[in-house]
Amino acid sequence: MDEPDWDIPTNLQPDPDEYGFDLERTLRAVVGLRANVPPDAFTASTLGTERTGSGIVIREDGLVLTIGYLITEAETVWLITGDGRAVPGHALGFDQATGFGLVQALGRLNLPAVEFGNSDAATLGTTGIIAACGGRERAVETKVVGKQEFAGYWEYLLEEALFTAPAHPFWSGAALLGRDGKLLGIGSLILQQGDGKRRMDLNMIVPIGLLPPILDDILTLGRPKAPPRPWLGLYAMESDGGIVIGGTATKGPAERAGLLQGDRIIGVGEESITDLASLWRKVWSTGTAGAPVVLRVNRDGSTQTVCVMSADRMSFLRGPRLH
Repeated sequence: MDEPDWDIPTNLQPDPDEYGFDLERTLRAVVGLRANVPPDAFTASTLGTERTGSGIVIREDGLVLTIGYLITEAETVWLITGDGRAVPGHALGFDQATGFGLVQALGRLNLPAVEFGNSDAATLGTTGIIAACGGRERAVETKVVGKQEFAGYWEYLLEEALFTAPAHPFWSGAALLGRDGKLLGIGSLILQQGDGKRRMDLNMIVPIGLLPPILDDILTLGRPKAPPRPWLGLYAMESDGGIVIGGTATKGPAERAGLLQGDRIIGVGEESITDLASLWRKVWSTGTAGAPVVLRVNRDGSTQTVCVMSADRMSFLRGPRLH
């Protein structure tokens, strides 16, 4: 299981002399992650069947924190250490609301665990390191350039995400470490800000402060015990001051209700909606999974009312394979 041959340019790598902790030891806690998903899995067509990224050891018994989409419906998971060892892992579970996922190593990793930092205290200009597996050569010195709401097209919303630059090119599950060596968050996305002339790439980071309240639930139940939110199974994007459906999940609630690609969502119930964050909040406010959600949509210039019987997203997914 050889890792790809790539390194971060030297001028972007962290300098151990500038940090007050053992940088090399801490970066050893970041592992590579490879997951294989069956071709007929619900997420195979959107997320692929072979997924690679990183994770970070958060407990000395081999508990690894990563980003959940890497391990969703995974049949097999391998953890790869910086020195090239491959250890099988078991996907314990993940949280749809935050995006965090947990993997338990099924063999000895013999790696240090990283403590949680205070992501709430991270402010604009806070500097740190975002690291994939492979030590300093695969780590980028970065800083927080944004701390704000993030709405994703896949029915996802963080009230306050961290945004960092320079961006790490292999961001999935990468660890954001503070200057004290503690964990501030996990890499989820790469985004582009600016116009065609001046563009800046950013990483969107899920703050570690969101994990402690749900950690025990994921460990024991595979998911938070809070009632699941209504899920529609649609992919929506903001366009020309409104919201357009870019697609629907196969056999999901939105498809069954007859929603089509290109439909413009103009309201939920009697409330008008113009942005993604408001759409997801209003959908989730209708109740728990299974609640009917009434959407007002514009199709070919005419307004229609569509009732979508929401569902629990997890009911469409394969559960973790037991080893």
